[in-house]
Amino acid sequence: MIGNRRILLGVSGGVAAYKAAYLARRLVERGADIRAVMTLAAEEFLGGQTLAAITGHPVMKSLFGATSVSPHTDLGRWAELVVVAPATADLLAKLANGHADDLLSATLLATKAPVLLAPAMHTEMWEQPSTRRNIARLAADGHHLVGPVGGALAGGDEGLGRMAEPDEILTEIESLLAQPLAGWRVLVTAGGTREAIDPVRFIGNRSSGKMGHAVAVEAARRGAEVTLVTTVPPPDGFGLDVQMVESADEMAAAVASIPTDVAVMVAAVADFRPARAAERKLSRENGPPEMELERTPDILSAVAARRPRPFLVGFAAETGDLSRAADKAAQKGVDLLVANDVTEPGSGFTTETNRVTIVFPAGRTEPWPLLTKVEVARRLWDLIMKQRGESGSV
Repeated sequence: MIGNRRILLGVSGGVAAYKAAYLARRLVERGADIRAVMTLAAEEFLGGQTLAAITGHPVMKSLFGATSVSPHTDLGRWAELVVVAPATADLLAKLANGHADDLLSATLLATKAPVLLAPAMHTEMWEQPSTRRNIARLAADGHHLVGPVGGALAGGDEGLGRMAEPDEILTEIESLLAQPLAGWRVLVTAGGTREAIDPVRFIGNRSSGKMGHAVAVEAARRGAEVTLVTTVPPPDGFGLDVQMVESADEMAAAVASIPTDVAVMVAAVADFRPARAAERKLSRENGPPEMELERTPDILSAVAARRPRPFLVGFAAETGDLSRAADKAAQKGVDLLVANDVTEPGSGFTTETNRVTIVFPAGRTEPWPLLTKVEVARRLWDLIMKQRGESGSV
């Protein structure tokens, strides 16, 4: 799992830097290929020669003076995983806000590999609103965090902010590199469809595609072969097979052509469309047009009717009461339904967060707290893996 994997170990300037040496040793023992990058402040706590002796490679510290003309991009492309331990408040702030004034922060911006951060700082720093904002932004950007934990801190203090122990970080590394969805064919739909009124206007909704994209990216991070059918351009660099569509008809046609083991239907598909779209732009001077609406294709039901049937997850955006979600789960024949109230603050279209309720086939519900959409995606895939395994599909 870790053997022969390329792991970049970043060390920033906190007293917990001494633990990075033990973490490097444990990774080398597992057969990993380790390179280390230290900030100048980290050298005040841990000698670079220590990590060089453990990893068998010189420690890199500067953007300048190296044999490479672009050390940060070279390291970023080389790494299969980047681990920063400890990750100080300063390092977290730089990464959250896109600052790159040293080799470590520049490498973090240049890599497309997963990033695991192990925060370490005094409790007061961890609890600062600015740090909390940075952590939320990093989680929303898809970075992984382990810790901090409570315990002894520098200067004899006690509290939350102690870096997770190296063996705990090692467990997280194994999990990130395991790729538990390897071999799974995953289909995800995302965004809101647009149903043409004329060449300029359309019937649509406020879906940003963020939730669906988070679900697709998390599946890809776990090793799945992911096809994303979306109306909104997704983030680059995650190995997704992206099919851009606009209308419900286009989405239905794309979905029908894709073989899949697991389908997660996040898209907000319009229920109705104009029966006839005007060929030319409608004129304001002619007054409001009379518009006849017709139903769009029921994409979720079409996937449920497939034989063999994939493991199927539906999404339901409601306003207020979520009681209709259980009826929809039963009617559509899904394995899981994810429902949310889009009128609740922080939950719904365009936000970085979501508060969802999981509806199981027998009608049992499980409300989740307000989470980032990235964290919702992680929890959802944990649940899909568990439920699909219990159903005997894998």
